[in-house]
Amino acid sequence: MADFDGSILTVTHHPEKSAAVVTLNAPPFNVVTIATREHLASLFDGFDKDPAVRVIILQSAGEHFSSGGDIPGFLAASPEYLSELHRNVAAPERCSKPVIARLTGFTFGVGLELALACDFRIASDTTLLALPEMRLGMIPGSGGTQRVARLAGLGRAKDMIMRARRIAAAEAWQWGLLTEVLSPPQLDERVWNLVDELLAFSPLAQKYAKRALNESLQGPLQSGLEFEGALYGFLRTSADFQEGVAAFKAKRAPRFQGK
Repeated sequence: MADFDGSILTVTHHPEKSAAVVTLNAPPFNVVTIATREHLASLFDGFDKDPAVRVIILQSAGEHFSSGGDIPGFLAASPEYLSELHRNVAAPERCSKPVIARLTGFTFGVGLELALACDFRIASDTTLLALPEMRLGMIPGSGGTQRVARLAGLGRAKDMIMRARRIAAAEAWQWGLLTEVLSPPQLDERVWNLVDELLAFSPLAQKYAKRALNESLQGPLQSGLEFEGALYGFLRTSADFQEGVAAFKAKRAPRFQGK
């Protein structure tokens, strides 16, 4: 792997859980540098190819998930480079495996955009969400306008982004921006319980479910139905489907192999 000097990411593997944990490790505010973004894309590309990793957790060290990006670093980058930064932040979304964001405290700017690219957002009730770029004479540039509008609706996205509003966890959950909100002592247990829940399913079916769901907002309904149907037909031929049916008939837990 390349040397991403200036990245704030650290990685730990939990082979007993088939999980990798990526940590934003520069407390207290975990400011996301340019190098961090590039490191992120490289890591998730590696996870996608690693059969030992079934689920990825994205978390932070300290009280806050992230206060946002490294503004001086952005000022030093060219406009052309900045226009492509969204591709790095989208790495969790592109990854074919489930990605869980564990959120606490400030989840601002690119920190929120990164969380929105994950499949699940499990948050403590201390979490505050914001895309404050308007205060700098800027707009969110790594997917914020697009993903908030798709998850919460256009009216709420305008209310949040155009006013640079901070959204508390309870309201964000009501909007559909968070999967679950818990008290801080419950957070880690819930995240790892979700890992166990996801591991019980066929990794092949998980991969194609995520792909079909991500594609659902990209085009007209008929195209989505045809795409879903093609994946459904393909999975009909898989060994995991045969195992799932056999386990259902035998009233036992399935033993999926991802084939």
